[in-house]
Amino acid sequence: MDPRTRDIGRRPLHLKAPPPRLFWVTDDGVVARTEFVRCAAAVLGASAGRCALQLRAHGLDGRSFKRLAARLRELADATGNQLWVNDRIDVALVVRADGVQLGVRSPAPPTVRELVGFECAIGYSAHSVAEAESAFEGGADVVVLGSVYPTVSHADRSPLGLEPVRAAGGRGKGRPIVALGGITAQKVGELLRAGAWGVAIKSGVWDAPDPGTAAREYLAALDRASSGLDATADGV
Repeated sequence: MDPRTRDIGRRPLHLKAPPPRLFWVTDDGVVARTEFVRCAAAVLGASAGRCALQLRAHGLDGRSFKRLAARLRELADATGNQLWVNDRIDVALVVRADGVQLGVRSPAPPTVRELVGFECAIGYSAHSVAEAESAFEGGADVVVLGSVYPTVSHADRSPLGLEPVRAAGGRGKGRPIVALGGITAQKVGELLRAGAWGVAIKSGVWDAPDPGTAAREYLAALDRASSGLDATADGV
């Protein structure tokens, strides 16, 4: 991946920079909470400039979505983190999001690339190895794969388990897989060992008694897991 940057407007835009290893994912229920913006500020403040907040809110009308995205852009800038936007490519361009997250109902990655160029990363939400591979072949920079573990929000859906993570990504393959679904801080290590690039968290942070503290716990788990992988690679 090309880590070069260039200045466009008020902040540098990364061209094909590596995606974050931790994504904080919202949904309609999360963003509807009266304390959401305050919690988002706490989570981003605890994220050490290494994470992305992924705004996913299909139920919001266009004006409300844009207003919330702009506020989250301010919080992400203030804390050195990234903002990704689900589906709304128009809003992603307006607020200068770092990434846009696509799905099966979204325009195809090649079409989106024509719109956003390399100033905005492209993610894709997949539910199978075949779908993940198709997304990468279409030009996606990162694929979110899930649900890996059982979740309350998708209790009727069979979890994928670790094998699809190994098959779709794998350490050293250059295809970043971000695991999603039922991930606690204790599970981060086994996901990275299975080949995941990173993890995407929803309930584990937003439903925590203290979202900021939960964010720090996930970051610590990621650091421990990454150190273990580096040690293994060095033959320690």
